[in-house]
Amino acid sequence: MMVPLPPAAIRTQVPLPLRFPDGFVAPSRVITFHGLVDGREHLALGLGAWAAPQPRLRVAAVPLVRPHSECLTGDVFGSQRCDCGAQLREAVERLTAVGGYLLYLRQEGRGIGLYAKVDAYELQDAGLDTYEANLALGRAEDERDYTVAAQMLHALGVQHIRLLSNNPDKAAQLERLGISIVGQDPTAVHLSTDNVRYLAAKAGRGAHTIDAAAIGQPSPGNG
Repeated sequence: MMVPLPPAAIRTQVPLPLRFPDGFVAPSRVITFHGLVDGREHLALGLGAWAAPQPRLRVAAVPLVRPHSECLTGDVFGSQRCDCGAQLREAVERLTAVGGYLLYLRQEGRGIGLYAKVDAYELQDAGLDTYEANLALGRAEDERDYTVAAQMLHALGVQHIRLLSNNPDKAAQLERLGISIVGQDPTAVHLSTDNVRYLAAKAGRGAHTIDAAAIGQPSPGNG
């Protein structure tokens, strides 16, 4: 059943040239909003054909959309404990190539906040996985709510998207919030020696569409 949404509106939109540490550059349009239900300062970045103030393809084409939850440690400091920074870099390049929106959502640590995420890291070092650590802190496994993402898309005039994500919960929530998902594209597997257990937990416990073989885990049905 579709959940009714309070309306949001575009507040400001300005050009924002992007440059990543590896030298990749991309023009973008950064967009802010009025009326987001949680009162936080979430952003949308228009990329590719959607970087222009009036994208010519806005009506005719279905944009690729990446809802990306803020990860200060990964996005800014390049933490290898997760794959967030690598996913952000990948998403910007792919969205630039085909056109679409990056929704940068201020919900650190799957919604539990930065300090609690660091507390969860300490519990992970003691043997818990990323979901168990959240529960041990008295929080939910994943507290993210994509209502604001749907509000942002509606404000942008977007109701049909291709979703760039491995996370089935993003698709399910957005569909309930009135966003039609015409296809879902997975992100790549960004493996490091420090994030193997993290990726395995996302694939096994979180049902993310991550290739188990790529992270050295048994395939479903093989134990």
